[in-house]
Amino acid sequence: MSANAVAATLDLEPFNDEVRPVVRFLRGPHLLGQTPFVAGKTLVEHALEAGVEIPTNCSSGTCGACMVTLMLGDVPLSDPLPPGLDDFLVEEGARLGCIGLPNGDVDIDMRPPL
Repeated sequence: MSANAVAATLDLEPFNDEVRPVVRFLRGPHLLGQTPFVAGKTLVEHALEAGVEIPTNCSSGTCGACMVTLMLGDVPLSDPLPPGLDDFLVEEGARLGCIGLPNGDVDIDMRPPL
């Protein structure tokens, strides 16, 4: 039986050599959860898929309640910066989960860079 037939029997996605990007949520060195990357989903939406809660309040980048630290990968910033961020925090890796849209593989530390 082929790998794809086994996958279909087990209700899994067919096997292929393509590696799918993943969004990982950590607290320091400890993995809290991970989920496949989906273009257009925010960090908060990815976190919910991974069973991890990022606190939110305004959902517009204003309050900073959802601040996390980007450890690896790309989560672009808007220009100008939203009110919840400043240049110092950005240099330390700060991103806002409510408006942060990851590009592919990213590692996010749930602790803000304060």
